Parts: sequence; structure tokens; C-alpha cells
Amino acid sequence: MEYGILSLLPPILAIVLALVTRNVIPALFAGVWLGATMIHDLNPLMGIYTSFSEFILPNLGDEWSATVLLYCGLFGVLVAILQKTGGAHAIAHAISRKVKSDRGAQGSTMLFGIIIFFEDYFNALTVGSVMRSVTDKMRVSREKLAYIVDSTSAPMCLLAPVSTWVVFVMGLIGAQFVELGISGSEYVTYLGTIPFNFYSILALLLVAIVIYKRWDYGPMAKAEHRARTTGKVMRDDAEPPSEDSMTDVEMVEGHTPKMRNLIVPLVVLIGLIPPLFLWTGGFPENDLVTAVGESNGGLSILIAAFAAVIVGLIMGMSQKLFNFKESMQLIVSGFKSMMLVYIILTLAWSIGSVTSELGTAAYIVGIAEQFTSPAIIPVLIFIVAGIVAYTTGTSYGTFAIMIPIAMPLAETMDISMLLAIAAVLSGGIFGDHCSPISDTTILSSAGAGSDHVDHVNTQMPFAITAGLSGIVSFLVAGFTGSVILSIVVGVIVLILLAYVFKRIWGLKETNGDYKAA
Repeated sequence: MEYGILSLLPPILAIVLALVTRNVIPALFAGVWLGATMIHDLNPLMGIYTSFSEFILPNLGDEWSATVLLYCGLFGVLVAILQKTGGAHAIAHAISRKVKSDRGAQGSTMLFGIIIFFEDYFNALTVGSVMRSVTDKMRVSREKLAYIVDSTSAPMCLLAPVSTWVVFVMGLIGAQFVELGISGSEYVTYLGTIPFNFYSILALLLVAIVIYKRWDYGPMAKAEHRARTTGKVMRDDAEPPSEDSMTDVEMVEGHTPKMRNLIVPLVVLIGLIPPLFLWTGGFPENDLVTAVGESNGGLSILIAAFAAVIVGLIMGMSQKLFNFKESMQLIVSGFKSMMLVYIILTLAWSIGSVTSELGTAAYIVGIAEQFTSPAIIPVLIFIVAGIVAYTTGTSYGTFAIMIPIAMPLAETMDISMLLAIAAVLSGGIFGDHCSPISDTTILSSAGAGSDHVDHVNTQMPFAITAGLSGIVSFLVAGFTGSVILSIVVGVIVLILLAYVFKRIWGLKETNGDYKAA
């Protein structure tokens, strides 16, 4: 049966409900239910039944899905272990001992945020809370600290070769590969999106520019002026999030954190992935390139994460930070921390199957071919993903909604698949950085001890600067296909915009002191 324009209803319902309720789970389920109801002659009861029997359970129950869910859980366990053993705190203290200036404090915060690339919540809470005393001493405003933390954590999670975000996005990519009949490694595909993730690259670069050149502008300029001239790192009536927001696992009292507690498990995690890729890809019977292309990315990361968890547990127990019984509790709490990811992934896979059954992608492609140049599609994907992320406050939910639309669109219109996926990822983070209801934005405020509204207001001008530059990069990439040219043009636009905003909306420096422009 041809559904035509009606095939748009399930994803539109999911997007609208996500915007209205600001909760992606009921929105995705409603989309699945509506699609199943349409397939079964508008019978709502059959829609409920087949939502589970034909879409949710089949997507949840196969081997590939189980692998994705399991390695997501193992990443949750690894994060819990690294929090408990305190390796991140040790690295932060080692960095802070060498800080001699406000620029050094900010640069160290960014460096620490880059090091903690594997989980955004852990990054936001740990980097902000540990570096807060250092930046306070150097008269850096809490708003500036929150901006550096927030604009480093999520971008790094998508620019690093492995993180909790990577495994989530891999799950979405792999599901679309099955739907579209594409063979290949979802992990290798993900790695290919990294150079095209223009917003993440530009946002990180802007943080570095703002720190090195002291190009503060907008509300951030006033916050930095206040902190440097009065020593008040927050405004007088600011209301930073309470300590109840700090939901991370607490370290053992009296324990001196050791850097190796973070470094060794991460070395095991990252170091095992390449040889496991080759092994699961049939090397040396297959040559290097063939082995990587045919590798089982999910199983490789699962085994690497499992090994890292075992190493982390052994190190923690050998240092008497927890006993065997407590280590089992850490494992349970780590898996529980990923429950939201499990639910969103399962529903995202399901709505992808529903839209495939309805022919949604084919209809969208037909419309796009008539009215839109393929070169413009990446920009449109970026903008729509940014709007969805801003209004829902969730990058994960945005990815779950947009990737099942963007990938079939790219496949049929002969657009770069890597560029289309990267446009979704970039747009999701851009909208997330601007959104006052974003979970990572809230946690960045909590970790930095900044008033949340102040953090949103001071970060938004910088996010928009990187976002506008990202639009230009995606436009160049759409017309030329050159990632290098796109990045170069985007960087030039970023620097020009930041310079102009600094001149008209920034600070003036006089003998090391700052005054409002």
C-alpha cells in the first residue's frame, strides 16, 4: 500500500510530541504506535499489539541489538568505576598545580575536558567540580567555567574514537544499514563522520580562541569584567544548582586519587579496539583494509569495554577502594545508569522500522528531489536537528529521530552518507548547547557551580557563533564535497565573527585589566 504524505505522520508526531512534552520516550512510542495503527487499517488496539510484536520486540531481540545494549551498559559500568577510583581528580590536581594565570586556569580546564572524552555527564560533573577552586582563585567567572566545560564535553564525545555517545550513534547507524541493505562496519562509518562534524570542531576551536585571545563578548564579557574587577565569580543574587545535582559516584574518603586509575583502563579500552577489529575481520587471512571493513565493530568494542571494566575493578579492589561485593554493586549501578539509553535506542530502532514499512524515506526523497538541491540538504538537516535539540533538550533524542530520516534521504539522493549523519550530530549538539532544558547544560551548570540561567545566557552567543560558521561549512561541503575546504572556510568565518563580536560586544584590555567595552 502507498501511504504518500501520510507516511510522514509517525515521525512528525514524534517530533511534535517531543517538542511539546520535552520528553522523547513517549514521543517515539507514539510514533511507533501510530505507524503500526496505520499499517493495520487504523485499528488502535492492533496498533498497540503490533507495536510490540512486529517492531519493538523484533528490534530488541536480535543478536546485533543485544550487543549494542550490552556494550552501552559496560560503558556505564566503566564510568562508575572511574568515578569511584578517582583517577580524573588526580589528573586535574596535577594540571592545576602548574596554573599561574586566569588563562592557564581556563586552558587547563579545556585540556582536562578533552582528556575526559568518553562520557559527557562524567565530564561535565568532574571537570567543573574539580577545576572550580582553581578558576575561582584566578578570578575566572563561574559562567566562563561552565561554558568551557559544556562546550568541551559533548563535542569531544563525538570527536573521539570511542565514547558512550559513539556506541549510541553506532546503534542508530547499524539499524539503518539493516533497513537500507547496506553492508559495512557501522563503527568505520562513524569514524568517517568525524571530519564532517563541523559544529563540534568549530565549537572546540572557539573555546580555545576565546581562552587564548580573551575574546569574551555578550553577557560573558560582563561576567568576566565582574569577576576580574571585584573578585565575585558569581553575581550577588545567583542561584547555582544545589549539591543534590551532583549525582556522580563518590570517591572513598581519605583516599589519595591516582592518575593511573583513569589512564590504565582507558589505555586498555582504546588499545584493544584495533587488534579486535582485525581479529573479528578475519586478519591475516584478509588484508588490513578488508579486515577493518568486515570487522564486527559492536563485538570488538564490547570485548574492549569488558576488559577495561575488569582491569578497573581489579585496580580498585587491589587499592582497597571497594571490596568484591561493592564491585558487583558498581556493575549494577553502571548498567542502571544507561537505562534511558536502552529505552531510547529500542524505540528509535522501532520507529525506523515503522517508517521503512510506510515508505517515509522514499516519499521525502521524492519531494526533496523536486524542490531542493541535494547540496542544500546537509544544511537543512543541521538546522532541523538544531531546532529539535533546542526545544527538546536532548541530543540523544534528536539523533534517534533524525538519523532514520537523514540516512535514507542521503542514500536515495546520492548525498554523502557521512555528511548527512554528521549534520544530524552537529545540529543535535548545537541545539543542545543553546537549550536551557538540556541535561548536559544543566549538569555543566551544576559541576561549575554556576547559576543555570546565567550559564545559558552567556554560552548562547558563542554557540550561535559556532553554529553560523557550521552552516557555512555544511553549505561548502554540500556543493564541493571537500572536507578540508569546508573546515578552512568555516574556521575563517568563525574567526571573523568572533573578532567582530569581540569588537562591538566585548571587553577592552588595559595593562592586564579588563573594563566593559
